[in-house]
Amino acid sequence: MTTSNTTAPTTHAEPAAERLRRWRLVLGGGSDGGDGTGCALGGTDAAMDRTLEALYGSAAAHGEARPRGAGLGGSAPRVARWLGDIRTYFPASVVQVMQRDAIDRLGLAAMLLEPEMLEAVEADVHLVGTLISLNRTMPEASKEAARTVVRKVVRDLEKRLTSRTRATLSGALDRSARTSRPRHHDIDWNRTIRANLKNYLPEYRTVVPERLVGYGRAAQSVKKEVVLCIDQSGSMAASVVYASVFGAVLASMRALDTRLVVFDTSVVDLTDQLSDPVDVLFGTQLGGGTDINRALAYCQSRITRPAETVVVLISDLYEGGIRNEMLKRVAAMKASGVQFVTLLALSDEGAPAYDRDHAAALAALGAPAFACTPDLFPEVMAAALEKCPLPIPGATA
Repeated sequence: MTTSNTTAPTTHAEPAAERLRRWRLVLGGGSDGGDGTGCALGGTDAAMDRTLEALYGSAAAHGEARPRGAGLGGSAPRVARWLGDIRTYFPASVVQVMQRDAIDRLGLAAMLLEPEMLEAVEADVHLVGTLISLNRTMPEASKEAARTVVRKVVRDLEKRLTSRTRATLSGALDRSARTSRPRHHDIDWNRTIRANLKNYLPEYRTVVPERLVGYGRAAQSVKKEVVLCIDQSGSMAASVVYASVFGAVLASMRALDTRLVVFDTSVVDLTDQLSDPVDVLFGTQLGGGTDINRALAYCQSRITRPAETVVVLISDLYEGGIRNEMLKRVAAMKASGVQFVTLLALSDEGAPAYDRDHAAALAALGAPAFACTPDLFPEVMAAALEKCPLPIPGATA
């Protein structure tokens, strides 16, 4: 465990003692140094050790009562104090990891249904995923507090992702809408000059532009359709959060007609809620089974201009429906001109678990499946809109 920068720095005078102190914090143990380091802690170090012991002590990990009173137990006030303590002693990035571990190891999720607990936590994408999974069992008194937490995270994500996404996709849409008979203010002068270099007149030091290359006015009418088809099984929580934010950004662009569909064994179209990604998130229901074929059937039925449509399936591909029908549907969409993109995850969590057989089958159809970070997503969408090779970060085996 990385300790906070509030702890004393290593000094040249006592390097051995400082090393023992840090090992004592990592290993845990009794107040008398019962871990074998012989190092006793006091003051801030002792308080920090208590917060770590409550979460990572062996009895806490198994939900047992601890003789000296450590562990979070079932008391909401005690847990609220613990959440405040870890924010005092550790930086935000470490706090988020400890909160996630507390949810997994100590059953903290049930306590997040209480408003005072929601006010104490450090909000991040993973917490939003947990809150969304609890949405159906959340008491009314907690829902407004939960929406406040979710809205804060969504607002931060929008600040981070919106401008880059809009700039990248606007350029792709402009390039895909080039015309050979542009009006004067729509001329792409760089491409026009390159296209007419053979007509350079040295005596006049100029290029005669026999052929003009310009941008179409993509912003004035819908030129492309995008369908985001999102697996809302429990393992896809972070992907659902990011996809909802991106869906709202895409829907705000007039040159795109964006549809957002979430699915488990049923299919829900949340397109009419895209103006607010918080509404989208609370319209999802994380958990349950997976029927990709059924979801793709719905998406396929809503496509009106296949050659101008990008379908993005975000799923770990653990299909509970009819596998062969799913693959036939993808093949049919691609044959009709649809640009089909499969993302195994849309998150910063690293390599996801996924169904490798289904991923290989999709790759054989010319629809490679790969994980994508939020920072890469605008480039992936830009390439799909322009019908260019996708910027796949690494081949999936």
